Amino acid sequence: MKIHEYQAKAILARHGVPVPRGGLATSLEEAKQRATELGDGPWVVKAQIHAGGRGKGGGVRVTTSSSQFQEAVSSILGMQLVTHQTGPAGQKVRRLLIEEGCDIDREIYLAIVIDRKRECPVLMASAEGGMDIEAVAATNPEAIFFVEIDVDSGLDPLAAARVANTLGIKGGSAAGFIELACNLARAFLAEDCSLAEVNPLVITGSGDVIALDAKINFDDNAEFRHPEHGELRDNDEEDPREARAAEWDLSYVGMEGNIGCMVNGAGLAMATMDIIKLHGGEPANFLDVGGAATAERVSEAFKIILEDPDVRAILVNIFGGIVRCDVIAQGVLEAARGSEIPVPLTVRLEGNRVEEAKRLLLESGLDIITATDLEDAAKRAVEAARGATR
Repeated sequence: MKIHEYQAKAILARHGVPVPRGGLATSLEEAKQRATELGDGPWVVKAQIHAGGRGKGGGVRVTTSSSQFQEAVSSILGMQLVTHQTGPAGQKVRRLLIEEGCDIDREIYLAIVIDRKRECPVLMASAEGGMDIEAVAATNPEAIFFVEIDVDSGLDPLAAARVANTLGIKGGSAAGFIELACNLARAFLAEDCSLAEVNPLVITGSGDVIALDAKINFDDNAEFRHPEHGELRDNDEEDPREARAAEWDLSYVGMEGNIGCMVNGAGLAMATMDIIKLHGGEPANFLDVGGAATAERVSEAFKIILEDPDVRAILVNIFGGIVRCDVIAQGVLEAARGSEIPVPLTVRLEGNRVEEAKRLLLESGLDIITATDLEDAAKRAVEAARGATR
């Protein structure tokens, strides 16, 4: 689960991480009120969307006069902000963060992520703050430093001190960095985050250390421990199909292709998308119906897939280990009979009760393309999509 910058900063502030003064605005009048509360400028106007690269897309402006401020608010609020993470369609800006300006002397990258190889959270730090960390990793990987974090005791202050020394942070700023890094780790662990990123972390002209930007993602598997996180969800920033899929315990991610996929198991779903691309097609989605699929859930999955107007064919690929193939077949038939599926449907089933499933499909009289194996299914779905219209 992703949240906005202003929400992330509120969480970090509660855990002792210094952040700039600021507030949320959803209109020009609210923005002017936030600026009045902050006092004399400069004021920073920051678009709030669930994507990085906002500054490069024109979604962050530093203003030094009332006229500049109002112009920036009017131009950013409501704009369709396009960044490298939004895709070409962009994301509409409905919220702004209005902040006080900052006397920046130095920028640093700081983040905590889960390192799967080390099997623990790690602190990542780099002197090249304000840049895309992916670009730093690709061109100058030795500029990134890693420190393991104990999930019980948090970040060792001595380890944080070594990072500060490596980054060349001295004196009072070093003490501020150590405290901030330890509190960031405390927030990460307490809130069950999958990511807590500060880019940039800045050292001001007076030596203060401040989280100038903040990004937090929560681990969905820990939602039961944090019901309060649900209040931070912004449905305007999420694909409504993904939200509906979650209500049915379906894992759905929309993509940009034209072949809808319904598969059980994340690994098989990834393999299905790979083989579709291998044979010249483009998957329209990732959809995992899971191991406890019911006919009702399968029927709902069809509806979600077909809400994408670009879908020209559907491929159902089920391996019946836990889930029964005849249950999946029944769901396919219910969906086909309940609301006409307007695109070619290819089905490949294998495993538990597969013969019963094949008999159900054969005796249904419906126009369903059956496949013998995954490769055959992918070829048939790609061919069907090429000639289909909606």
